[in-house]
Amino acid sequence: MKPRRPAAEQPEPLTERGAAERRDGKGKPEAGLQQLSEAAALLLLGLFVSAQWALVQLSVHQLLIGGGGGEFSPGRARKHLEHITGVGPRPVGSVENEVLTVNYLLQQVELVRAESAAGPHAITVDVQRPTGSFSIDFLGGFTSYYDRVTNIAVRLEPKTGAQHFMLANCHFDSVANSPGASDDAVSCAVMLEVLHSMANLSTPLRHGVIFLFNGAEENILQASHGFITQHPWAKQVRAFLNLEAAGVGGKEVVFQTGPENPWLVQAYVHAAKHPFASVVGQEVFQSGIIPSDTDFRIYRDFGNIPGIDLAFIENGFIYHTKYDTPDRIHTDSIQRAGDNILAVLKHLVMSEKLADSSEYRHGNMVFFDLLGVVVVAYPARVGTILNYIVTMATFLYLAKKCSLPSGRYVRELAYASCVALLSWFVTLLSVLIVALLVTLIGRSMFWYSHFYTSVCLYGSAAVGKMLLVHTLAKNLYYGVSEPLQLELGELFFDVSLLLWCCVLVYLTQRGLCSAYVPMLMVAFPLATKLLLSGHFRNRGASLCYAVLYLLGLALPYAHLMFLIWVVFEIFTPIMGRSGTEIPPDVVLASLVTVATILLSSFFMHFIYLARSTKRVLAALGTVFTVMFILVSCGLFFPYSADLASPRPKRVIIQHTTRTFHAVDGSVERMDSGLWINSLDYTGMSHVTPHVPEINDTIRTRCADDLPFCGFPWFLPVKFLVKKNWYLPAPAVSPKSPLEFRLLSKQLTEWGAVKLSFEAKGPSHMSLYLLPQAGASLTGWSFGDGTPQFDLNGEYFIFYSHGLDAPTWNFWLEVQVDQHTEDENGIISVAISSHYFFGDDRRTPELDSLLRKFPDWAFTSSWVSMYQMYRY
Repeated sequence: MKPRRPAAEQPEPLTERGAAERRDGKGKPEAGLQQLSEAAALLLLGLFVSAQWALVQLSVHQLLIGGGGGEFSPGRARKHLEHITGVGPRPVGSVENEVLTVNYLLQQVELVRAESAAGPHAITVDVQRPTGSFSIDFLGGFTSYYDRVTNIAVRLEPKTGAQHFMLANCHFDSVANSPGASDDAVSCAVMLEVLHSMANLSTPLRHGVIFLFNGAEENILQASHGFITQHPWAKQVRAFLNLEAAGVGGKEVVFQTGPENPWLVQAYVHAAKHPFASVVGQEVFQSGIIPSDTDFRIYRDFGNIPGIDLAFIENGFIYHTKYDTPDRIHTDSIQRAGDNILAVLKHLVMSEKLADSSEYRHGNMVFFDLLGVVVVAYPARVGTILNYIVTMATFLYLAKKCSLPSGRYVRELAYASCVALLSWFVTLLSVLIVALLVTLIGRSMFWYSHFYTSVCLYGSAAVGKMLLVHTLAKNLYYGVSEPLQLELGELFFDVSLLLWCCVLVYLTQRGLCSAYVPMLMVAFPLATKLLLSGHFRNRGASLCYAVLYLLGLALPYAHLMFLIWVVFEIFTPIMGRSGTEIPPDVVLASLVTVATILLSSFFMHFIYLARSTKRVLAALGTVFTVMFILVSCGLFFPYSADLASPRPKRVIIQHTTRTFHAVDGSVERMDSGLWINSLDYTGMSHVTPHVPEINDTIRTRCADDLPFCGFPWFLPVKFLVKKNWYLPAPAVSPKSPLEFRLLSKQLTEWGAVKLSFEAKGPSHMSLYLLPQAGASLTGWSFGDGTPQFDLNGEYFIFYSHGLDAPTWNFWLEVQVDQHTEDENGIISVAISSHYFFGDDRRTPELDSLLRKFPDWAFTSSWVSMYQMYRY
């Protein structure tokens, strides 16, 4: 920061014209020029931000626009939802999933078929139980094997037949400890009612619809893979709709489309009665930042067909928990989802484009909704042209100022840009230091059940630090003369315009459709500034000017605040299940700071237009200090068992018995215990006072020489969950113990060792492979035959089966360096069995421990066995 310059060296006005217009002959400001008072500026900005936020919240909670469509019955759909969830959790392989739910769905489909028999449509039902395997890049590397999982495919078509079909997909299975109302029973209930409505249409459809009720999505997308790669109907599918959930209730958002095929987006825009869509969500989700996936990936990657992915996103705090119950899903949510899906399906099956969707596969679409009222959509190539037009207009606006004879403008614009960038860097660094302090004093996630406390702490720090940097620049570098302040206000508006324009060019060059956001943030402020330039020149920063200026920013800021709401709605709950290695306060503090920077961009110049910022800085400093003291004292507890708004802590507990074998097959060691994982950063610090047995004395470390640390991971997430507790307990003795043996060991003609195995156990098993030094896994019987390892060079294969599955047989091929000898063999093979349902899933010791947990903790618990062999 430069020292304040003497009065004789204060910079002249930035433009000759500005000097002439703003000063009289004696060098004094014209009487007509005005500056905003600190109170007026604060009140005006506060009202603007509050009004915009209120508008966003009204839009978010206004589920229906103009009421329901009348063709879809939410009452019948709710009855389906309550019946499906009434059987309890529905993990793959359980009677609840494979028998009770399947029978109910088949019964309801038969009722629809009987009711519509006299109409112009025919219904065909097929129960598929496929077997297969595949690999995907999920959580660093993942291979899936499934055996006789269940699909219910319902084919609706004109009685004269159809050659081309839309696919509508939902899944009726759930995770083991949740009723799965939102994920995904409500989607299946909606699909049943959509089937009922379409089957009873009096006008025959042009094309057909396949309603796929898939029974194995929670096992990492297995049933959808079985359908799209093996079912004979799959060859006639031209496009799909996938119904999913990442939260409980609220609005269902279109967050993925394509690949390419802009006609699908246009169909949604044209037909959806309550639109809610964002290409920003699509690009964020597909970037891999969100640790999740949907059946969309399977249909896109393995079926090579385009589609639309819809999901509920609100209230992710209770996603995959016992709180995901039907009563939390509003009837209006069911109505809007049904109206939208029914309307979009009807539109698509009557469309000529469905017959040859590949013919219309040209480019992507920019799409976004304006507060849930209307969706704006246009081809990406049009967006590129529009972006460059806005960029050119900004260039001409700035070039005109840069061409002034004095040449000072370019230098001052560069200096001011550096001040703005410096304020961002200092602000982010300062807020991250606060977040680290909060983490170090053990108050992490204080905001989890009190979100607005994070805004008060991190938001006040961000706004205060940014305001302080600019105030110092204003007072120490630029000086405080009133005419110069008015020039500075205009200069820093140009800085914001320039920086947003740089973001616009960068995103456009990257080919990202999300570039429409900076386009809006450049186009509207620039147009507003040009329209108000005469007013500003004649009257300065008057209250009238400020009001008109903010009105011109209303639309882009409303949309920006909506996007910010979506980000926090999705990422705040994720912090409760993102593992023990990512400090959540650092993530949230960064998000709050970025949101502050974005929102303040075109308000920054108000600092230079206002007479003072002392009171605002004092108020922000007071808020920050009070909040930091309250947080440090532990006033805000992260979790809540309030049934109206639960914020549970997620804990996984497995009662497991582990057996480790040497190369000769003998048992090296054996132990049993309760293996405990926390799914968030706080570990067991809040649980220990309630369950003192769980303390640091039983913390266990990763054994790097064992496959996946020597523990029965259900999914390959050990890089996220490194804080583990292992409480000794008696051995488990399930009625159907894991049986695993080596069938053969052969030397191939190309010098590799082929190992063949068989395994028999419960419906869920995990296989872990770790080649020893000098050995490499070159082939196996899974997927396309090419082994796919995770980030640490280990291999994870997830197995599940439905009812009456045969013994699991597989083989591995290991290439060995002939000069390498290792007492640990050439490969370590471990297998674990997971008992998610039935009598085998509980033990007295496990039940005793669970009873000690506080009511604000949600525990997922089951019994497992783990066996490790060296070959």
